[in-house]
Amino acid sequence: MNANQIYIGCHLSVTKGYAAMGRTMLDMGGNTFAWFTRNPRGGKSKDIDPEDAAALNALLHDRGFGPMVAHGSYTMNLCAASPETRSNGVDMLAKDLRRMALFPGNLYNFHPGSHTGQGLKRGIELIAEALNGALLPEMENLVLLETMAGKGSEVGGTFEELREIIDRVEHQALMGVCLDTCHVWDAGYDIANDLDGVLTEFDRVIGLDRLKAVHLNDSKNELGSHKDRHEKLGEGRIGWEALQRVIRHPALAGRPFILETPNEDEGYRREIRMVLDCMEGGGAA
Repeated sequence: MNANQIYIGCHLSVTKGYAAMGRTMLDMGGNTFAWFTRNPRGGKSKDIDPEDAAALNALLHDRGFGPMVAHGSYTMNLCAASPETRSNGVDMLAKDLRRMALFPGNLYNFHPGSHTGQGLKRGIELIAEALNGALLPEMENLVLLETMAGKGSEVGGTFEELREIIDRVEHQALMGVCLDTCHVWDAGYDIANDLDGVLTEFDRVIGLDRLKAVHLNDSKNELGSHKDRHEKLGEGRIGWEALQRVIRHPALAGRPFILETPNEDEGYRREIRMVLDCMEGGGAA
C-alpha cells in the first residue's frame, strides 16, 4: 500500500467469483473494492474456491491494488437482545474471519450492532465478547468497526463508543475503524465545516493509526439527523467541495476509499473518475 496514492472503488457482486471482481474493478478504473461476505440482508454464504481466491490475490498484487474491504452482513447483530439472533451473529463473525484467511492482508468491516433495548453498556460488552471469541493472534486481516449514524439503538454512533469496544478486545492489534462520511455527518460530526477538528477528535479518542478505511458517501440528511441515508457524491448535504477535502486530507492518505452511494455501475464509474480527478487537482463534479 502506497501512502501517497488514493485507493478508490465500490461494492461489487461476488456472483461471478472473486477474480472476476478484481477484473471488473480494473475495468471501472478503480484499485480497491468491497464485497459482502454473505447475503447482506439474509446471512447465507457460498463456499469460496481456493483457486479463485488465489487468482484474485495474484491480480491484486500484480496490479497494485490497495486493501480490499470485505463487509459483514447487515443481519449480523452481535449485541441483539434475542439469544438466537446474537448466537447467529457470533457464528457469522467466526466463519467470516476464517474465510478471510484466504485473503491475507485485507480488511473485514462490520456494523457493530444494535443493543435493542438492553442499553449501550451491555451492547458494548456483548460486541467485545463476540470479538474476543473470534479473534486469534495469528490472523492476517484487520477487523474494522464502522462508524455509525446513531439511529435507534445502534452502537458506534460516537468515537467514544467504538473506543470502548476496542478497549475490551484482547487482541487489539487486529482492530481498526472504517470511517463512513455519511454516518459521521448524520451522527453530528461536522466534516463539511470542521474536518480537521473531527479528525483531531478521532485521533484523541481512538487514534488515527486505527483508521484503516473510508466509506466515501454524501448524505441526504442534515447534520446530526441520526438517519443514515446515503446520497451520490456532491448531491447531498455534505457536498462535493467538502468531500474533496476528505479525499485530499493528508491524515487519510493511503487508505482505501469505498463508495456506497445509490448508484449502478455507470454511476460508480463516474464517481471513481471524480475522485481520481480530485486527487490529480481537477476536482470537477
